[in-house]
Amino acid sequence: MKQGARATWAAGDYAAVAQRQLWPLGERIVERIGVQPGEDVLDVACGTGNAAIRAAQAGGRVVGVDLTPELLEEGRRLAGEAGVAIEFLEGDAEALPVADARFDVAVSVMGCMFAPRHRVTAAELARVLRPGGRLCVTGWAPEGAVGQMFKLLGSYMPPPPPFAEPPLGWGDEEHVRALFAGTGVEVEFAREQSAFAEFDSIDEEIAFTTAKFGPLIMARRALEPAGRWEALVADLRRFTETRPATAEYLVTTGRKLGGDA
Repeated sequence: MKQGARATWAAGDYAAVAQRQLWPLGERIVERIGVQPGEDVLDVACGTGNAAIRAAQAGGRVVGVDLTPELLEEGRRLAGEAGVAIEFLEGDAEALPVADARFDVAVSVMGCMFAPRHRVTAAELARVLRPGGRLCVTGWAPEGAVGQMFKLLGSYMPPPPPFAEPPLGWGDEEHVRALFAGTGVEVEFAREQSAFAEFDSIDEEIAFTTAKFGPLIMARRALEPAGRWEALVADLRRFTETRPATAEYLVTTGRKLGGDA
């Protein structure tokens, strides 16, 4: 499953999608959690460095971890353009390649939600935080526009293995509260909205998304031989024409018990 996930996010041009749709969220999250100069910061499922670059610009000593090497390569390029130093590591959100209690801050912007075992991922986020360390994670709300788009895509694809929990669980407060129960991290929640990227037309948006968004590229490879791809595109077009201008997401912030904070 994780080999498939790696191939999915390597397909297309995730960097272009992230820059157009997700880039403002990294800045918001780093500001919300209040990264300070000299703090050790971990960006989990960092992609191309959305939050990692902002945390480094705020003066943090930053490590970014992602399952997909191609995204890390692009992250290094973007960090170089931004003039910041970030240590990018290939690794799994369910088994982070870093020591216990190493970080003052851990963040994830629409990243760790895609790890299949949510409780394992939450335990890893808690493990790497120092006592008093801070957490900030985002996940698309199931009832929001992006959540509905993922549900539409999922309706065309085979179900995941039984152990794999739906990514949209990270957008549900009660689910996330249960994930961190017993981890030593106390969490609280806020709801925010993210504006969809602007395109000149529906045709332009559909062409961009189907050519560059990895999950849709993999869906095309699976559905086209069975003659089902055009049906998905038609449904995606109808959805895009009628969706709201913004998508709701859940922000989970937390603090690990202990320490002076």
